Amino acid sequence: MTRRVTANLSLTLDGHYHGPGGPTDMGAIVSYATTEVARRHLTRIWEKATTAVLGRRNAEGFLGFWPTVAADENADPRDRAYAKWLSETEKVVFSTTLTEPPWNHTRVVNAPPAEVIADLQKTGSGDILINSSASVIKPLLAADALDRLYLMICPEITGGGERLFENGLRASSWNLTHQEAGEQGELALVYDRRR
Repeated sequence: MTRRVTANLSLTLDGHYHGPGGPTDMGAIVSYATTEVARRHLTRIWEKATTAVLGRRNAEGFLGFWPTVAADENADPRDRAYAKWLSETEKVVFSTTLTEPPWNHTRVVNAPPAEVIADLQKTGSGDILINSSASVIKPLLAADALDRLYLMICPEITGGGERLFENGLRASSWNLTHQEAGEQGELALVYDRRR
C-alpha cells in the first residue's frame, strides 16, 4: 500500500498563510495556534505520520522553538507530544542552500518535491506529513500529489501576503472528513482528495 501524503497549513479568511509583511508576518495566525481546537487539530495532524517534510525556513524556525517545548515540563502535554514526535521522527528538509542537516534524524534534499515524495511513498509506513511548508505544499498541489489537507482557518483578513491556492492549479475534488469550530471563530478542517 502506498503511503498517504498529507499537508497542514494555517490560512486567513482571505487565503493567506502570512501577512503582507512577509514570512515573519504571522500575527493573524499565531493568535489562534494555542486554542483548544488548534491543539486537537495539531494532534490529528501528526498522530499517523512517520515522516515530516519541511522547507528550509520552517525547519530552521521549528528547530529554534520545538525542542524547548519538548523539554518544558510545564508546556501543554499536546504541544510536548508533538515536539517530541518532531524531534524523533524522520525528517526531510528541502533546501537549495543547506549542506548539513539542521536537526537530528534529518536529511537535506535539493530535488523536485513530487519526485522525492514519490520515492518516500515506496518505503516505510505511516503518513508523510508536509509540515506547514507552503514551499513544498504548492508544488505537490500542482502535481496532484496530496491525499489529505489539514487546514486551520483563522478568522482574520490580512489584505496581502502569500496564498496557498493560486490560479493555474489543476482542478480537483475533495471530501470534508472532519470539521471543528472554535470559540474565536477558528476552523479546523480535514479534506481528503477524491480520486
